[in-house]
Amino acid sequence: MTGPAILDLNDSNLQLWHRGQAVQSPGYALLNGTQYTFGSAARGAARLRPRDINTRYWWQLNTESLQPALGPARHTADLVHAHLLDIHKQAGSPGELILAVSGSMQRDQMALLLGIVGQCPFDAVALVNRSVALASGYDCAGTLYHLEIQLHQAVITELAQSEGQLEVRRTLPLPGCGLLQLQERLVEIIAAAFIRQTRFDPRRKAESEQQLYDALPAVLRSLGNTPEANIEVMGYRARINRTELHSAGEMLFKSAPEAMGLLHPQDKIIVDPVAGLLPGLMERLPLAELVGEKALSETLEQHIDRLIQPSQGDQALHFVTSLPCLNHPTTSATDTETTPEPEPEVELPAIEPKAEQIAPTHLLLGTVATGLSPTGTALGDSVELYNTNNHWLLRGAGAIRVNGEEYVPGQALMCGDSLDWSDEGSKESRGNTSAVLIAVVNPGG
Repeated sequence: MTGPAILDLNDSNLQLWHRGQAVQSPGYALLNGTQYTFGSAARGAARLRPRDINTRYWWQLNTESLQPALGPARHTADLVHAHLLDIHKQAGSPGELILAVSGSMQRDQMALLLGIVGQCPFDAVALVNRSVALASGYDCAGTLYHLEIQLHQAVITELAQSEGQLEVRRTLPLPGCGLLQLQERLVEIIAAAFIRQTRFDPRRKAESEQQLYDALPAVLRSLGNTPEANIEVMGYRARINRTELHSAGEMLFKSAPEAMGLLHPQDKIIVDPVAGLLPGLMERLPLAELVGEKALSETLEQHIDRLIQPSQGDQALHFVTSLPCLNHPTTSATDTETTPEPEPEVELPAIEPKAEQIAPTHLLLGTVATGLSPTGTALGDSVELYNTNNHWLLRGAGAIRVNGEEYVPGQALMCGDSLDWSDEGSKESRGNTSAVLIAVVNPGG
């Protein structure tokens, strides 16, 4: 007898694992007469028939009247129900499902989801936070973060480990950083390259624009292994450089570090596979590690005995937000004395300033000291210093070195740190610039 199937309800790509096979179905609904097509087939018509497409029904799950209307569906809950039936049938109609959902789903949406599932031809036997399920397969000495990319937003989930148990601390949506917004920015950059190189604009007609969107995943995978790649649309070919596309993720590259706050070398960021395709992401998040394609199903299979809850009549499933760390060594009373001591902190590179050190107040550029503004002090055109939680950090798209080393996002700065960057401003000021962080004590005295 096989165990329950596993359904990952991330609308950028719903996945249902059953009997070793995975069915994938992104959260697109296409109206065909009075019927609906879901998943990849619907996505392939998104630019051709935009008025017949809905991509918001998982994100905006509710029972309010659907605006604009889309066929017989009364509300987004109807579309979610139909999508569940569709992917369930494709996967061979398993009898029991474990549901993995994002922590960004609201309590009333989760209750509605379980009500919808109650009207489906399968039983939900467990409901688990997908971030804690993924993270339970990782060993991390510090704080663990999960970056999830949904269709209309990105989500940062912060998790903490304690005595071999992993639990969710907080979940922070990142508006404007969803897969659809990222794709739109990437396509805009690629279309501009077509116009420069061939004078052909693939966005002028729906057919060529759809071809461009369809070709995007393959070219991004190619650019993950090489700095340049060709992309062909309607017989026209353009050469795309990986660095050209970095600006497409700028909002995400800024929002994610700000949401996580101060990072330490022992922290870790796990990233959904779809996010790993975004050029520049791994460079801008040095502590990031890509999640495997099968990671969620593999970890949940190891937790099945803990997750499945005995039947309790009509009582709703408990939402699991804490799981044991699969890689955490078990320790009994008899072997406590032989457990190795943790490595001393001195062997880890310090990123957070020591408590006794004075926080910087000014930036010394040559012989001129400029006061630091907590809301942002510009360094050239693309980098700025800012303060959060009483720590001075850097943000922006430009390259900057601290004490001769590349800056690590989340690294707190302190007095005496030297900063080096390239100033791309006016012709008179253009060039490499160096400054030192200092503290001016009692400047009015």
